[in-house]
Amino acid sequence: MSIHTHPHAHPHDPHYITRTGWLRAAVLGANDGIVSISAMLVGVASAGADTPHVLLAGIAGLTAGALSMASGEYVSVSSQADIERADMKRERRALRQNPQVEEEELQRIYVTRGLHPDTAAQVARELHDHDALAAHMRDELGLSDVHAANPLQAALASGATFTVAGAVPLLAAVLAPAGAQTPVVLVVTLLALAVLGAIGARAGGAPIWPGIARVTVWGAVAMGVTAMIGRLVGISA
Repeated sequence: MSIHTHPHAHPHDPHYITRTGWLRAAVLGANDGIVSISAMLVGVASAGADTPHVLLAGIAGLTAGALSMASGEYVSVSSQADIERADMKRERRALRQNPQVEEEELQRIYVTRGLHPDTAAQVARELHDHDALAAHMRDELGLSDVHAANPLQAALASGATFTVAGAVPLLAAVLAPAGAQTPVVLVVTLLALAVLGAIGARAGGAPIWPGIARVTVWGAVAMGVTAMIGRLVGISA
């Protein structure tokens, strides 16, 4: 078999680690969209607001939340990318100034991972000859192209999923019968959270039920607290 065919030991059971860059931001955005918008709607409705005011609050929250999530992801992931570039620059300088010391450092890393010292020395030497910077970024710092920060991808994924997911409880509040907005939003939100948990777990190749339980329980807690605050505000108004 040619070494260029890139065979896989389990072609029908692929790894999902390559999805972490966008999947984390997408799940975070969708979860925040569902929970924050539904919690706000439940709080406003519990305070006694009518449908037009609930709709206005929902649209304002949806717009502000999507922009906030997108910009927040972009800024945070950009900071991560800056750190990665700084580390790469530092490592490139060290390789230029002390290549032998860096190769020995790589050898020690492989020894701690279980290789015989002679084997570790050979691996370190060959990787240095092939691409020393990539070897150090991967094995010394734990960075690779798979995990590289992508600010724009994270921002788009988070903002888009926040908008789509946050629209679910908003539509539920608008279409709910008069006086039944709170229970309708609660039920629809819990169902949406369960679906999100299942989709997120499925996309990441993880067990579905823990994912469903995780997002549903915490979403229910957030909505419950907000509904209680909204009811207290409505009573005191």
